[in-house]
Amino acid sequence: MEEKNIPITVDKSHLITIGQRLYAESIELIRELVNNAYDADATEVKIFLKDDEIIVEDNGTGMDETGLKQFFNIGSTLKKENPVTPKFQRRRIGEFGIGKFAVLSACDYFEIISFKNGKSYQVIFDKEEWERDNERWHLPLKITSPFEKKEGTKVILKKLRKKFSPEIVERRLQESVPLGAPHFNVFLNDKKIRAKYIAGRKIPFLEGTKFGLIHGEIIIAPLSEIKLDEAGVEIKVKQVTIRKATPEEIGLMDLGKDLARIYGEINADFLPITSDRTNFLLDSEEYSVFKQILQTLGKRIKDELRNIADKKENIKASRTLKEVISRIEKALLLNPDFAPEGTIPVGEGGKGDILAKKSGEKARTEISEKKEIPLKKEKKKKRRKRPKVTLLTPQAMVKHYRIGNMGISIHFDHFGKDAPEIITRGNLIEINRDHPLYQKEKENPKTYARYLARIITQEIILKTNPSTPRQAFLRQAKLLKDAFVE
Repeated sequence: MEEKNIPITVDKSHLITIGQRLYAESIELIRELVNNAYDADATEVKIFLKDDEIIVEDNGTGMDETGLKQFFNIGSTLKKENPVTPKFQRRRIGEFGIGKFAVLSACDYFEIISFKNGKSYQVIFDKEEWERDNERWHLPLKITSPFEKKEGTKVILKKLRKKFSPEIVERRLQESVPLGAPHFNVFLNDKKIRAKYIAGRKIPFLEGTKFGLIHGEIIIAPLSEIKLDEAGVEIKVKQVTIRKATPEEIGLMDLGKDLARIYGEINADFLPITSDRTNFLLDSEEYSVFKQILQTLGKRIKDELRNIADKKENIKASRTLKEVISRIEKALLLNPDFAPEGTIPVGEGGKGDILAKKSGEKARTEISEKKEIPLKKEKKKKRRKRPKVTLLTPQAMVKHYRIGNMGISIHFDHFGKDAPEIITRGNLIEINRDHPLYQKEKENPKTYARYLARIITQEIILKTNPSTPRQAFLRQAKLLKDAFVE
């Protein structure tokens, strides 16, 4: 039996294919170069965009001959074996060792000049030269001793196949580069790129799992701050955005227009990502646990949105209620027979004798003679029953008013869309915010006041114990007419 070895070879064209097809967007090359600088403990990265050239320069640790050999080692495990940088203890972003070929998605020529230990190391990759000689698998390396001693790396891209908009590059770097990290600054055409800031209600969160921490911050922006192209929650691994969470992942499919108000970021360094760094391994246990946390976070976002909406609604309801109560009181003065006992004060004349004046009668005052009352044995006081307590939600609003001598409390709260429109307990009127009729009327300023007046007058008339439903309807109709028709 004859045994032989078969060599495993890779055609040189496949390296170019990796660069051209691995990254969906050419702009990823700039992100990769900046993140490489971060992994090299750089404190400053400068990017210069020109029509025919891109330069990315950093002041990191630089690479010598050994470092450059490692850099061009496809699939290198160096960063995986050394996940933390030596100087600033940063968690390295690179993982697969193929990001350097992202440059080939936008240009046919790149040059790397790295400074380390007083020497300069220059490597040039030219696509035409590389493809011309299929037998040659090495790149030319020039080593010099420059006059200026410094450390860092400069990458020059030429023969560009497309132009890059500074605005688009800045926005992409804000999403995919750790701009908020200490001792790390990025400049684009001499302008410092700052992390995005969105004004609004902030929801910080921190959750522990068996794989690691999930933390971040959600921002609910006001309607005036909405930017449709920037909205969404970014999922970050090692401070780099992989993609935005989908509405299904976070349980916000039914938000409608409010979805555009949701911004923020979620950090989960344990999530396994695909080789092109554009998605996660969706069938992994880590992602399954992560998605459960997202669903819980989605419920918090919905609750906070409801809090914000209710606070805004409370202002409108309070203002409208004040006007409605004033109109109802006026209508009751015109219709004293429809008023429950105590609603309209009867006194000794003057301003308090409203009922007497409205009915055309003179004020009558009862005068009682003082009589000596024999002392009685004090009876043991009966213990009063505690009133039924209504538990209020955080969004509840309770307002207290006086109509004549009668106190009335009006309570707005969430009871569910299938619950009654109103619930009455003594002089407490509870209005169900979730009822479909309320939801419809609150959006219309012209009918909202009449809607509240209908509910309140209905309960006031019922306190007069009308003999028939017809009589109740007629009395309420008369009150509403006198309240709203001048």
